[in-house]
Amino acid sequence: MLKPIKMVVHSIRAAESAMLVILLLGMMILAVAQIAMRNLLGTGVTWIDPLIRIAVLWIALIGAMIGTREGNHIAIDLLNQYIKGRWKWVVERLANALSAFVCAIMSWASILFVYDEYLYDTPAFGALPAWPFELIIPIGFSVMTIRFALRVLLPSQEARV
Repeated sequence: MLKPIKMVVHSIRAAESAMLVILLLGMMILAVAQIAMRNLLGTGVTWIDPLIRIAVLWIALIGAMIGTREGNHIAIDLLNQYIKGRWKWVVERLANALSAFVCAIMSWASILFVYDEYLYDTPAFGALPAWPFELIIPIGFSVMTIRFALRVLLPSQEARV
């Protein structure tokens, strides 16, 4: 790969990993604070629970993006254990192509979902709209679509974007 592309890829990987760590730590701190306030003070902060639910969504999709990047995603690889040589290469490419197709469909469906949330002005919590918090869904599936498609088109080491 060219040096500028490598720098961009490295930056994206670092940003994904950093966001996952920050979200997980923030979610744990908020959850512990909410539990402590409820047990010690008999009350909590109303916006913490919905924010934690949103954080779980973001953590799940960023984790899926990282899993796809690293090749540690959920896979049914029964055939890979029994097939060798060129056929293994073909089966891997077909599996990645199917995964890219499914993720592309999910990307499109999630774009429509977020757009509907925008049109209907669905609230997340308080006066805040839900759609900005849900943008991770189409972003996540789009990134996974690209990564699976690259695994179809490029040699395995170059496809780890």
